Amino acid sequence: MAAIIPCHYCASLSPKWFNSKSTDSRPLSFPLRGLRGFNARCSYQPPRHSEFQNKHNGKTFSFKQCAISIALAVGLITGVPTLGGPTIAQAANPALSDLSVLISGPPIKDPGALLRYALPIDNKAIREVQKPLEDITESLKVAGVKALDSVERNTRQASRALKQGKALIVSGLAEPKKEHGVELLNKLEAGIDELELIVQDRNRDAVAPKQKELLQYVGGVEEDMVDGFPYEVPEEYQNMPLLKGRAAVDMKVKVKDNPNLDECVFHIVLDGYNAPVTAGNFVDLVQRHFYDGMEIQRADGFVVQTGDPEGPAEGFIDPSTEKTRTIPLEITVSGEKAPVYGATLEELGLYKAQTKLPFNAFGTMAMARDEFENNSASSQIFWLLKESELTPSNANILDGRYAVFGYVTENEDYLADLKVGDVIESIQVVSGLDNLVNPSYKIAG
Repeated sequence: MAAIIPCHYCASLSPKWFNSKSTDSRPLSFPLRGLRGFNARCSYQPPRHSEFQNKHNGKTFSFKQCAISIALAVGLITGVPTLGGPTIAQAANPALSDLSVLISGPPIKDPGALLRYALPIDNKAIREVQKPLEDITESLKVAGVKALDSVERNTRQASRALKQGKALIVSGLAEPKKEHGVELLNKLEAGIDELELIVQDRNRDAVAPKQKELLQYVGGVEEDMVDGFPYEVPEEYQNMPLLKGRAAVDMKVKVKDNPNLDECVFHIVLDGYNAPVTAGNFVDLVQRHFYDGMEIQRADGFVVQTGDPEGPAEGFIDPSTEKTRTIPLEITVSGEKAPVYGATLEELGLYKAQTKLPFNAFGTMAMARDEFENNSASSQIFWLLKESELTPSNANILDGRYAVFGYVTENEDYLADLKVGDVIESIQVVSGLDNLVNPSYKIAG
Protein backbone atom coordinates (compact mmCIF):
# COMPACT_ATOMS: atom_id res chain seq x y z
CA MET A 1 0.00 0.00 0.00
CA ALA A 2 1.09 3.60 -0.45
CA ALA A 3 1.26 6.04 2.41
CA ILE A 4 0.71 9.71 1.63
CA ILE A 5 3.10 11.69 3.83
CA PRO A 6 3.13 15.49 3.76
CA CYS A 7 6.77 16.49 3.64
CA HIS A 8 8.15 17.95 6.87
CA TYR A 9 9.77 20.85 5.04
CA CYS A 10 6.96 21.42 2.59
CA ALA A 11 3.70 21.04 4.48
CA SER A 12 2.42 21.46 7.98
CA LEU A 13 3.35 18.60 10.29
CA SER A 14 0.64 18.89 12.92
CA PRO A 15 -0.13 15.59 14.64
CA LYS A 16 -3.88 15.02 14.78
CA TRP A 17 -3.45 12.70 17.72
CA PHE A 18 -3.34 15.68 20.09
CA ASN A 19 -7.11 16.05 19.63
CA SER A 20 -8.64 12.97 21.17
CA LYS A 21 -11.98 13.23 19.38
CA SER A 22 -10.79 14.26 15.95
CA THR A 23 -12.41 12.22 13.17
CA ASP A 24 -10.86 13.99 10.22
CA SER A 25 -10.03 11.47 7.49
CA ARG A 26 -7.36 13.49 5.74
CA PRO A 27 -3.87 12.00 5.47
CA LEU A 28 -1.80 12.13 8.64
CA SER A 29 1.69 13.52 8.68
CA PHE A 30 2.66 10.98 11.34
CA PRO A 31 2.56 8.53 12.97
CA LEU A 32 1.64 5.54 10.85
CA ARG A 33 0.66 2.04 11.91
CA GLY A 34 1.22 -1.13 10.00
CA LEU A 35 4.24 0.08 8.10
CA ARG A 36 5.18 -3.37 6.79
CA GLY A 37 5.43 -3.36 3.01
CA PHE A 38 4.30 0.17 2.38
CA ASN A 39 5.76 2.67 -0.04
CA ALA A 40 6.10 6.23 1.15
CA ARG A 41 5.78 9.22 -1.09
CA CYS A 42 5.47 12.92 -0.38
CA SER A 43 1.94 14.19 -0.98
CA TYR A 44 2.98 17.81 -1.14
CA GLN A 45 2.43 19.52 -4.49
CA PRO A 46 5.10 22.22 -4.86
CA PRO A 47 3.80 25.66 -5.75
CA ARG A 48 5.30 28.00 -8.32
CA HIS A 49 8.99 28.70 -7.83
CA SER A 50 8.30 32.16 -6.43
CA GLU A 51 6.17 30.63 -3.67
CA PHE A 52 8.53 27.78 -2.87
CA GLN A 53 11.04 29.94 -1.02
CA ASN A 54 12.29 29.95 2.54
CA LYS A 55 11.00 33.33 3.67
CA HIS A 56 13.76 33.49 6.21
CA ASN A 57 16.76 33.23 3.92
CA GLY A 58 15.32 33.11 0.41
CA LYS A 59 16.75 29.67 -0.39
CA THR A 60 14.78 26.99 -2.14
CA PHE A 61 14.25 23.60 -0.51
CA SER A 62 16.20 20.59 -1.68
CA PHE A 63 14.86 17.17 -2.58
CA LYS A 64 17.20 15.91 0.11
CA GLN A 65 15.10 17.69 2.74
CA CYS A 66 11.93 16.13 1.37
CA ALA A 67 13.60 12.71 1.40
CA ILE A 68 14.63 13.23 5.00
CA SER A 69 11.00 13.75 5.98
CA ILE A 70 9.96 10.60 4.18
CA ALA A 71 12.80 8.72 5.88
CA LEU A 72 11.55 9.93 9.24
CA ALA A 73 8.10 8.59 8.46
CA VAL A 74 9.46 5.27 7.20
CA GLY A 75 11.37 4.95 10.46
CA LEU A 76 8.21 5.12 12.55
CA ILE A 77 7.86 1.42 13.23
CA THR A 78 6.93 0.74 16.87
CA GLY A 79 3.59 2.16 17.94
CA VAL A 80 1.78 2.68 21.25
CA PRO A 81 -2.04 2.65 21.40
CA THR A 82 -3.65 5.99 22.15
CA LEU A 83 -7.08 7.10 23.23
CA GLY A 84 -9.38 7.29 20.25
CA GLY A 85 -6.69 8.04 17.72
CA PRO A 86 -3.80 6.64 15.73
CA THR A 87 -0.69 5.22 17.33
CA ILE A 88 2.33 7.18 18.37
CA ALA A 89 5.46 5.71 16.96
CA GLN A 90 9.13 6.00 17.68
CA ALA A 91 11.81 6.44 15.05
CA ALA A 92 13.92 3.33 14.73
CA ASN A 93 16.97 5.24 13.52
CA PRO A 94 18.94 8.00 15.25
CA ALA A 95 17.92 11.61 14.66
CA LEU A 96 19.14 12.87 11.34
CA SER A 97 22.13 15.19 11.38
CA ASP A 98 20.23 17.82 9.38
CA LEU A 99 18.30 18.60 12.56
CA SER A 100 21.52 19.62 14.25
CA VAL A 101 21.44 22.98 12.48
CA LEU A 102 18.58 23.89 14.80
CA ILE A 103 20.68 23.33 17.92
CA SER A 104 23.00 26.01 19.29
CA GLY A 105 24.71 24.79 22.41
CA PRO A 106 23.48 22.23 24.92
CA PRO A 107 19.70 22.39 25.30
CA ILE A 108 18.26 23.67 28.57
CA LYS A 109 15.99 20.99 30.00
CA ASP A 110 15.40 22.24 33.54
CA PRO A 111 11.91 23.80 33.78
CA GLY A 112 13.04 26.42 36.29
CA ALA A 113 15.87 27.55 34.03
CA LEU A 114 13.56 27.67 31.01
CA LEU A 115 11.16 29.89 32.94
CA ARG A 116 13.96 32.18 34.10
CA TYR A 117 15.34 32.66 30.60
CA ALA A 118 11.81 33.25 29.26
CA LEU A 119 11.31 36.36 31.41
CA PRO A 120 11.17 39.63 29.43
CA ILE A 121 14.31 41.12 30.95
CA ASP A 122 17.74 42.12 29.66
CA ASN A 123 20.13 42.27 32.58
CA LYS A 124 23.47 40.63 31.88
CA ALA A 125 24.67 41.00 35.47
CA ILE A 126 22.00 38.74 36.99
CA ARG A 127 22.42 36.20 34.19
CA GLU A 128 26.13 35.98 35.05
CA VAL A 129 25.13 34.99 38.58
CA GLN A 130 22.45 32.58 37.36
CA LYS A 131 24.58 30.60 34.90
CA PRO A 132 27.26 29.21 37.26
CA LEU A 133 24.59 28.33 39.82
CA GLU A 134 22.75 26.33 37.15
CA ASP A 135 26.02 24.71 36.08
CA ILE A 136 26.21 23.06 39.51
CA THR A 137 23.70 20.51 38.22
CA GLU A 138 26.19 19.37 35.59
CA SER A 139 29.03 19.39 38.12
CA LEU A 140 27.09 17.06 40.41
CA LYS A 141 26.99 14.41 37.70
CA VAL A 142 30.55 13.53 38.63
CA ALA A 143 30.60 10.66 41.11
CA GLY A 144 31.47 11.13 44.77
CA VAL A 145 33.12 14.11 46.41
CA LYS A 146 35.17 14.79 43.28
CA ALA A 147 32.16 16.72 42.05
CA LEU A 148 32.72 19.28 44.78
CA ASP A 149 35.83 20.65 43.07
CA SER A 150 33.70 21.79 40.13
CA VAL A 151 30.93 22.97 42.45
CA GLU A 152 33.48 25.10 44.29
CA ARG A 153 34.49 26.79 41.03
CA ASN A 154 30.82 27.36 40.13
CA THR A 155 30.12 28.88 43.53
CA ARG A 156 33.13 31.21 43.45
CA GLN A 157 32.19 32.36 39.97
CA ALA A 158 28.62 33.14 41.10
CA SER A 159 29.90 34.96 44.21
CA ARG A 160 32.32 37.05 42.17
CA ALA A 161 29.64 37.89 39.57
CA LEU A 162 27.22 38.99 42.29
CA LYS A 163 29.76 41.24 44.03
CA GLN A 164 30.85 42.85 40.77
CA GLY A 165 27.39 43.24 39.29
CA LYS A 166 25.21 43.98 42.30
CA ALA A 167 24.82 47.67 41.48
CA LEU A 168 23.75 46.85 37.92
CA ILE A 169 21.31 44.25 39.20
CA VAL A 170 19.73 46.71 41.64
CA SER A 171 19.46 49.34 38.90
CA GLY A 172 17.54 46.83 36.80
CA LEU A 173 14.82 46.25 39.39
CA ALA A 174 11.39 47.72 38.67
CA GLU A 175 10.82 50.65 41.01
CA PRO A 176 7.66 49.25 42.68
CA LYS A 177 9.49 45.96 43.36
CA LYS A 178 12.93 47.32 44.26
CA GLU A 179 12.67 46.82 48.01
CA HIS A 180 11.63 43.19 47.60
CA GLY A 181 14.31 42.60 44.98
CA VAL A 182 17.06 43.99 47.20
CA GLU A 183 15.86 41.76 50.06
CA LEU A 184 16.15 38.71 47.79
CA LEU A 185 19.61 39.81 46.63
CA ASN A 186 20.80 39.97 50.22
CA LYS A 187 19.44 36.48 50.85
CA LEU A 188 21.16 35.30 47.66
CA GLU A 189 24.49 36.74 48.75
CA ALA A 190 24.25 35.13 52.19
CA GLY A 191 23.15 31.85 50.64
CA ILE A 192 26.15 31.73 48.31
CA ASP A 193 28.42 32.19 51.32
CA GLU A 194 26.63 29.27 52.99
CA LEU A 195 27.12 27.15 49.88
CA GLU A 196 30.85 27.87 49.98
CA LEU A 197 30.94 26.55 53.54
CA ILE A 198 28.98 23.44 52.50
CA VAL A 199 31.57 22.75 49.81
CA GLN A 200 34.44 23.32 52.23
CA ASP A 201 32.87 20.77 54.59
CA ARG A 202 32.66 18.33 51.64
CA ASN A 203 28.96 17.85 52.30
CA ARG A 204 27.84 16.76 48.85
CA ASP A 205 24.26 15.91 49.90
CA ALA A 206 23.59 19.49 51.00
CA VAL A 207 24.64 21.06 47.70
CA ALA A 208 21.55 20.41 45.56
CA PRO A 209 18.99 21.70 48.12
CA LYS A 210 21.04 24.87 48.64
CA GLN A 211 21.41 25.31 44.88
CA LYS A 212 17.63 25.07 44.47
CA GLU A 213 17.12 27.71 47.16
CA LEU A 214 19.63 30.09 45.54
CA LEU A 215 18.06 29.73 42.09
CA GLN A 216 14.68 30.52 43.59
CA TYR A 217 16.16 33.78 44.86
CA VAL A 218 17.64 34.45 41.42
CA GLY A 219 14.27 33.82 39.76
CA GLY A 220 12.55 36.11 42.24
CA VAL A 221 15.05 38.91 41.56
CA GLU A 222 14.55 38.50 37.82
CA GLU A 223 10.77 38.62 38.16
CA ASP A 224 11.18 41.84 40.15
CA MET A 225 12.89 43.32 37.09
CA VAL A 226 9.72 43.05 35.03
CA ASP A 227 7.86 46.36 35.16
CA GLY A 228 4.26 45.76 34.08
CA PHE A 229 3.19 43.78 31.04
CA PRO A 230 5.66 44.35 28.18
CA TYR A 231 3.37 44.58 25.13
CA GLU A 232 -0.20 44.99 23.89
CA VAL A 233 -2.17 41.85 23.06
CA PRO A 234 -3.76 42.16 19.58
CA GLU A 235 -7.11 43.89 19.65
CA GLU A 236 -9.09 40.85 18.52
CA TYR A 237 -7.97 38.94 21.64
CA GLN A 238 -8.00 41.74 24.22
CA ASN A 239 -11.41 40.80 25.62
CA MET A 240 -10.47 37.17 26.23
CA PRO A 241 -9.25 35.98 29.64
CA LEU A 242 -5.57 37.00 29.67
CA LEU A 243 -2.80 36.12 32.09
CA LYS A 244 -0.57 39.20 32.15
CA GLY A 245 2.33 37.74 34.08
CA ARG A 246 3.00 34.46 35.85
CA ALA A 247 0.70 32.23 37.89
CA ALA A 248 1.10 28.87 39.58
CA VAL A 249 -1.35 26.04 40.12
CA ASP A 250 -1.34 22.83 42.14
CA MET A 251 -2.94 19.85 40.39
CA LYS A 252 -3.94 17.02 42.74
CA VAL A 253 -4.37 13.67 41.03
CA LYS A 254 -5.84 10.51 42.56
CA VAL A 255 -3.80 7.57 41.27
CA LYS A 256 -5.55 4.23 40.84
CA ASP A 257 -4.07 0.73 40.99
CA ASN A 258 -0.60 1.85 42.04
CA PRO A 259 0.60 0.46 45.37
CA ASN A 260 3.48 2.95 45.46
CA LEU A 261 1.48 6.11 44.76
CA ASP A 262 -1.99 6.99 45.99
CA GLU A 263 -2.14 10.65 45.05
CA CYS A 264 0.25 13.31 43.86
CA VAL A 265 0.27 17.10 43.72
CA PHE A 266 1.94 18.59 40.65
CA HIS A 267 3.10 22.21 40.90
CA ILE A 268 2.81 23.98 37.55
CA VAL A 269 4.09 27.46 36.67
CA LEU A 270 2.12 29.20 33.91
CA ASP A 271 3.82 31.82 31.75
CA GLY A 272 1.52 34.62 30.70
CA TYR A 273 4.39 36.80 29.52
CA ASN A 274 4.89 34.55 26.51
CA ALA A 275 1.40 33.03 26.21
CA PRO A 276 -1.13 35.42 27.78
CA VAL A 277 -4.16 34.16 25.84
CA THR A 278 -3.36 30.47 26.28
CA ALA A 279 -2.45 30.72 29.96
CA GLY A 280 -5.37 33.06 30.65
CA ASN A 281 -7.81 30.63 29.06
CA PHE A 282 -6.48 27.81 31.25
CA VAL A 283 -6.57 29.80 34.51
CA ASP A 284 -10.13 30.88 33.71
CA LEU A 285 -11.13 27.23 33.23
CA VAL A 286 -9.38 26.29 36.47
CA GLN A 287 -11.39 28.91 38.31
CA ARG A 288 -14.54 27.40 36.81
CA HIS A 289 -13.41 24.01 38.25
CA PHE A 290 -13.62 22.69 34.71
CA TYR A 291 -10.93 20.04 35.26
CA ASP A 292 -11.97 18.96 38.77
CA GLY A 293 -13.11 15.33 38.71
CA MET A 294 -11.93 14.82 35.12
CA GLU A 295 -9.98 11.68 34.27
CA ILE A 296 -6.60 11.43 32.62
CA GLN A 297 -7.62 10.53 29.06
CA ARG A 298 -4.32 9.56 27.55
CA ALA A 299 -1.09 8.29 29.09
CA ASP A 300 1.16 6.34 26.77
CA GLY A 301 4.66 7.22 27.95
CA PHE A 302 4.95 9.99 25.37
CA VAL A 303 2.31 12.43 26.61
CA VAL A 304 -0.29 12.71 29.36
CA GLN A 305 -3.49 14.37 28.17
CA THR A 306 -6.83 15.52 29.57
CA GLY A 307 -9.42 18.26 29.09
CA ASP A 308 -11.90 16.53 26.76
CA PRO A 309 -15.33 16.94 28.40
CA GLU A 310 -18.02 14.29 28.33
CA GLY A 311 -20.41 14.38 25.41
CA PRO A 312 -19.88 15.37 21.77
CA ALA A 313 -18.12 18.65 22.52
CA GLU A 314 -14.35 18.66 22.13
CA GLY A 315 -13.79 21.66 24.36
CA PHE A 316 -15.28 24.11 26.82
CA ILE A 317 -18.82 25.27 25.99
CA ASP A 318 -19.15 28.90 27.04
CA PRO A 319 -22.53 29.22 28.80
CA SER A 320 -22.93 32.80 27.59
CA THR A 321 -22.75 31.78 23.92
CA GLU A 322 -23.53 28.04 24.12
CA LYS A 323 -20.63 27.55 21.73
CA THR A 324 -17.16 26.08 22.10
CA ARG A 325 -14.71 28.72 23.24
CA THR A 326 -11.54 28.50 21.18
CA ILE A 327 -8.27 30.37 21.34
CA PRO A 328 -5.64 31.16 18.71
CA LEU A 329 -2.33 29.38 18.31
CA GLU A 330 0.12 31.54 20.26
CA ILE A 331 3.90 31.21 19.86
CA THR A 332 6.66 33.53 21.07
CA VAL A 333 9.93 33.39 19.16
CA SER A 334 13.20 33.93 21.00
CA GLY A 335 14.37 37.48 20.48
CA GLU A 336 10.86 38.83 19.87
CA LYS A 337 8.90 40.87 22.40
CA ALA A 338 5.42 39.55 21.59
CA PRO A 339 3.87 36.29 20.34
CA VAL A 340 2.72 35.55 16.83
CA TYR A 341 -0.86 34.34 16.48
CA GLY A 342 -2.75 31.98 14.23
CA ALA A 343 0.19 30.47 12.33
CA THR A 344 2.89 27.89 12.97
CA LEU A 345 6.49 28.99 12.68
CA GLU A 346 6.83 26.68 9.70
CA GLU A 347 3.98 28.48 7.96
CA LEU A 348 5.76 31.76 8.66
CA GLY A 349 8.95 30.41 7.13
CA LEU A 350 10.82 30.53 10.46
CA TYR A 351 12.28 27.04 10.17
CA LYS A 352 15.32 27.67 12.36
CA ALA A 353 13.67 29.91 14.93
CA GLN A 354 13.72 28.91 18.58
CA THR A 355 10.66 29.40 20.79
CA LYS A 356 10.79 31.17 24.16
CA LEU A 357 8.89 28.23 25.69
CA PRO A 358 10.27 25.10 24.01
CA PHE A 359 9.28 21.46 24.48
CA ASN A 360 12.57 20.81 26.28
CA ALA A 361 11.55 19.86 29.80
CA PHE A 362 9.91 16.70 31.06
CA GLY A 363 6.40 17.92 31.85
CA THR A 364 6.20 20.71 29.28
CA MET A 365 2.54 21.80 29.23
CA ALA A 366 0.78 22.75 26.00
CA MET A 367 -2.63 23.07 24.34
CA ALA A 368 -4.02 20.33 22.12
CA ARG A 369 -5.79 21.37 18.94
CA ASP A 370 -7.18 19.98 15.71
CA GLU A 371 -4.48 19.04 13.24
CA PHE A 372 -5.62 21.30 10.43
CA GLU A 373 -7.04 24.22 12.46
CA ASN A 374 -4.41 26.38 14.14
CA ASN A 375 -7.00 28.31 16.16
CA SER A 376 -9.05 25.37 17.42
CA ALA A 377 -7.58 24.88 20.92
CA SER A 378 -10.13 25.06 23.72
CA SER A 379 -9.64 23.01 26.89
CA GLN A 380 -7.61 19.93 25.98
CA ILE A 381 -4.11 20.06 27.46
CA PHE A 382 -1.12 17.73 27.39
CA TRP A 383 2.25 17.29 29.05
CA LEU A 384 5.15 16.01 26.98
CA LEU A 385 7.13 13.27 28.71
CA LYS A 386 9.40 11.44 26.35
CA GLU A 387 12.34 12.91 24.50
CA SER A 388 12.48 10.78 21.36
CA GLU A 389 14.26 10.99 18.04
CA LEU A 390 11.39 13.10 16.73
CA THR A 391 11.26 15.34 19.78
CA PRO A 392 14.86 16.08 20.80
CA SER A 393 15.37 19.21 22.88
CA ASN A 394 16.08 22.29 20.74
CA ALA A 395 15.06 20.44 17.55
CA ASN A 396 11.55 19.38 18.48
CA ILE A 397 9.00 19.02 15.70
CA LEU A 398 6.33 20.17 18.18
CA ASP A 399 8.07 23.52 18.81
CA GLY A 400 6.33 26.28 16.91
CA ARG A 401 3.30 24.08 16.16
CA TYR A 402 1.68 23.80 19.58
CA ALA A 403 1.34 26.51 22.19
CA VAL A 404 3.41 25.85 25.31
CA PHE A 405 2.25 27.87 28.29
CA GLY A 406 3.87 26.31 31.34
CA TYR A 407 6.03 23.68 32.99
CA VAL A 408 5.57 21.24 35.84
CA THR A 409 8.24 22.31 38.33
CA GLU A 410 7.57 19.94 41.25
CA ASN A 411 6.89 16.19 41.17
CA GLU A 412 7.15 16.18 37.37
CA ASP A 413 8.73 12.71 37.40
CA TYR A 414 5.47 11.26 38.71
CA LEU A 415 3.70 12.23 35.48
CA ALA A 416 5.14 9.02 34.03
CA ASP A 417 3.18 7.02 36.64
CA LEU A 418 -0.21 8.41 35.60
CA LYS A 419 -2.62 6.16 33.70
CA VAL A 420 -5.85 6.56 31.80
CA GLY A 421 -8.61 6.68 34.38
CA ASP A 422 -6.61 8.41 37.12
CA VAL A 423 -8.68 11.34 38.39
CA ILE A 424 -7.79 15.01 38.71
CA GLU A 425 -9.33 15.76 42.09
CA SER A 426 -8.63 19.47 41.83
CA ILE A 427 -6.56 22.18 40.21
CA GLN A 428 -6.13 25.31 42.33
CA VAL A 429 -4.41 28.61 41.59
CA VAL A 430 -1.91 29.16 44.39
CA SER A 431 -0.31 32.39 43.15
CA GLY A 432 -0.70 34.98 40.41
CA LEU A 433 -4.49 35.04 40.16
CA ASP A 434 -4.34 38.83 40.30
CA ASN A 435 -2.55 38.69 36.91
CA LEU A 436 -5.71 37.32 35.25
CA VAL A 437 -7.68 40.00 33.43
CA ASN A 438 -11.11 39.64 31.81
CA PRO A 439 -12.00 36.54 33.85
CA SER A 440 -15.17 35.08 32.40
CA TYR A 441 -15.77 32.87 35.45
CA LYS A 442 -16.71 35.98 37.46
CA ILE A 443 -19.26 37.00 34.84
CA ALA A 444 -20.72 33.51 35.02
CA GLY A 445 -21.20 34.10 38.72
